[in-house]
Amino acid sequence: MSQKFKTLVDMFEQSTEAFKSHNLFGEKRNGTYQWIKYGEFHERVNNLRGGLAQKGLGKGDTVAIISNNSIGWAAAAHACFGLGASFVAMYEAQKDSEWQYIINDCGAKHVFVSNDGIHKKLSGILPELKSVELVINVAGTEGTTLAQIEALGVEKPCPPAIPDPNDIAVLIYTSGTTGNPKGVRLSHANIISNVNAIQALMPMRGGDKSLSFLPWAHSFGSTCELHCLLSIGAAMGLAEDVSTILENLPEVQPTVIFSVPRIFNKIYAGVQTKMEGSPTLVRALFSTGMRLAEDRHSRSLGLFERFQLWLADKIVFSKIRARFGGKLEYAFSGGAAMSRDVAQFIDNLGIVVFEGYGLSETSPIATVNSPGHRKIGSVGKPIPDCRVVIDTSVVEDNGTGEGEIVIYGPNVMQGYLNLPDKTAEVLMADGGFRSGDIGRIDEDGFLFITGRLKEQYKLLNGKYVAPVPIEEQYKLSPLVNQVMVYGFNKQNNVALVVPDKEKLLAWAEKAKYDTSDYGQLLKQPKVAERILKDLEDFGKGIKNYERVRRCALIEEEFGTDNGLLTPTLKLKRRNVLAKYQGVIDKLYDERATQA
Repeated sequence: MSQKFKTLVDMFEQSTEAFKSHNLFGEKRNGTYQWIKYGEFHERVNNLRGGLAQKGLGKGDTVAIISNNSIGWAAAAHACFGLGASFVAMYEAQKDSEWQYIINDCGAKHVFVSNDGIHKKLSGILPELKSVELVINVAGTEGTTLAQIEALGVEKPCPPAIPDPNDIAVLIYTSGTTGNPKGVRLSHANIISNVNAIQALMPMRGGDKSLSFLPWAHSFGSTCELHCLLSIGAAMGLAEDVSTILENLPEVQPTVIFSVPRIFNKIYAGVQTKMEGSPTLVRALFSTGMRLAEDRHSRSLGLFERFQLWLADKIVFSKIRARFGGKLEYAFSGGAAMSRDVAQFIDNLGIVVFEGYGLSETSPIATVNSPGHRKIGSVGKPIPDCRVVIDTSVVEDNGTGEGEIVIYGPNVMQGYLNLPDKTAEVLMADGGFRSGDIGRIDEDGFLFITGRLKEQYKLLNGKYVAPVPIEEQYKLSPLVNQVMVYGFNKQNNVALVVPDKEKLLAWAEKAKYDTSDYGQLLKQPKVAERILKDLEDFGKGIKNYERVRRCALIEEEFGTDNGLLTPTLKLKRRNVLAKYQGVIDKLYDERATQA
């Protein structure tokens, strides 16, 4: 594959020159989105780079940031790249103790904070941060501000230094489900190999626009959205908050979207609920339209069928697409396996789904579906210059060809910071990276993810269970917000379910239950039976021995604040078990069930 770009600095300089009059970032201010152009952003980065140089930042230094996505976030990253410094991003939602660990581990010299609130929280642990010389407030007024640093750069500019491709560009701290996070060392060459590969494969273009809500602190959001879209002259409207995504979609009207399956799952569940309450004719039209939209890929539709599909699109599908802003053409999904039902649903609406796979350690993309090479349910084929091998020796031989996914290519990390033993566990002598994920490759070369080694467990009957795909399937139920499946060394699986409160209350009121005390409602056996029925209905593709036989309903959401989710919204199973072991034990004690 030809290397269009060599480093992130090279890419930034080329793109901001070629697309200087294009819109780049949009932020909502005073009720409307205000946009900054590529040329204006280039000037801001120049100013910030000059100011940081005057504050002593240079090649080999490390800079950290605690912030949600913002123009200031992107400016800080590119200013650091242009000085030969490494960039470390953290989440506002992380605990102070995690900030402290990461900043001390990476030896950050400067720390950017998003606002006065984060500035105040960081100030509380500043005495413990031995390497920090300067804290810069991006959007607030406390302490040294971003505007002050930029003003220094206006007075004394500093041209960009083009780094060596092997220099470390970013450290992505994996939000591990156990223990301290590990700092993934990614070079300019690692990340830019992903940018070049995605440019070569994907149909994105300069006129495209996304609604940005994936955190750039995560490798999927930073590489695939921030860097890839900037490299082609596209625009990014920044979502105000995760809670306002559905409100911001019609305001930004994106043509492309980068998301984890959770967002698509919510829209899928919402549509299913809406269809249940729709007139019979609309439900029939929706069902027929969905079937014909899928059939058109395998056969030619007749004249009347084409009319039916057109009518379904006009009356039903177009209204669903309007929830995405009405102009969405492509949806890129990663971070977790998407349910085939949801992927097919989005595709049937006329929005082309490209699902991919990778990890922070692979910059992140290793495989992806692409135009002409797409199979719904899979995570695609290896990107250019990347190779994927299945090591079947680490899992039970069940005749499926499943094994641990091992990845080779220029996207594979340089190792974990300060953790040579952990690095040696995953980086093989021949350059392969052991992903810890279980998968298989079909006869056409498409990769399918089937679980994760560390999360897999064995039932008493000797069968292995990978809980994540099962949980994703169950979450398609409109009544289910979150779920954890468990069955380690048990005869069958059970589940902890956090219901969708609004939808469950609506069902309960209709069923004449007392809804004045939500906690008591969740303890009603008939309510648990109703949720279990949904798990059965939405889990029809799940093997019989994997199915959940009993469930307990809990009111508390799994979140980052209570330590039950990582910042990237992965379940911390050990923490959930520690908190709810008694509830799980009771599910097994009350009734012995047969798998």
